[in-house]
Amino acid sequence: MDLSTRYLGLNLRSPLVPSASPLSDDVGNIKKMEDAGAGAVVLHSLFEEQVTQEQESLQHHLSFGTDSFPEALSFFPMPHEFRSGPEEYLNHIRKAKEAVHIPVIASLNGSSIGGWIEHARKMQQAGADALELNVYSIPADMDQDCVKIEQLYLDIVQAVKAVVSIPIALKMSPFFSNLANMAKRLDDTGINGLVLFNRFYQPDIDLETLEVRPSVNLSTPQSLRLPMRWIAILYGRIKANLAATSGIHEASDVIKMLMVGADTTMLCSVLLQKGIGHIRKIETELCEWMEEHDYQDLHQLHGSMSQKLCSDPAAFERAQYMKAIISYKA
Repeated sequence: MDLSTRYLGLNLRSPLVPSASPLSDDVGNIKKMEDAGAGAVVLHSLFEEQVTQEQESLQHHLSFGTDSFPEALSFFPMPHEFRSGPEEYLNHIRKAKEAVHIPVIASLNGSSIGGWIEHARKMQQAGADALELNVYSIPADMDQDCVKIEQLYLDIVQAVKAVVSIPIALKMSPFFSNLANMAKRLDDTGINGLVLFNRFYQPDIDLETLEVRPSVNLSTPQSLRLPMRWIAILYGRIKANLAATSGIHEASDVIKMLMVGADTTMLCSVLLQKGIGHIRKIETELCEWMEEHDYQDLHQLHGSMSQKLCSDPAAFERAQYMKAIISYKA
């Protein structure tokens, strides 16, 4: 069975790609991912704060103003808590490239234009095959309008493209007033791929200590509905590759995402829960389903259920909402 696909101009043996997570901190784990059938791997993210600040200045930045808002400290890791600094991250790229044959995609996480973007060039020099930009920004300034917010994404992409020649993907937020238009504008920059979607982790409140705590909730299969709808809408309308992330746990989830037009499917929560070996199980079940339904390769099913090609294009828009409400029975 031919499971090969292309993503960011790279040939992948499989559409199964472990996304950025603590699992990729260890080169041994990356080798296990390759052995289990992964088509590529996205390394854990290097954060803007790690690159732009020395340890002392970062500590000052994080603690500045906490006389008035002491709880703010709980939202940021202390400098020594970061997994690795910039140089360690570059060394990790080199070691990963020496250890495996699958593409290694580096990840930069930031929210502004600055000198940290120059580090993308160093990632390319370290051997990264591609770069994933994770723009993690929560707009909370009431005086900042949507035009400025959207322009920030475009400026970051263009700034990175100016310093690297390797392919770039953007892991984007679903929270735009017109997501289709934003995807088109990003596509017009010449970006190679869009990863749908970034998950914004929400803080929680500890009722015993009355403190705001960070909270990480792993995805469930229900989480795939949002990226599935938007990949279906965007397929065939932009040039950039589409990667699906969030809620992909089983072969059936992978099949659905490929059918609506995803070029790759990103795995994270399920690997944290069930282990890296689960990649092999998903691949086996994917092959079994394709054989049972007379598919010889992924190209035959790719995009077949997208809005552009399916028999009911309105199903991905308002009509589906009305049908769901009318058909629901308690």
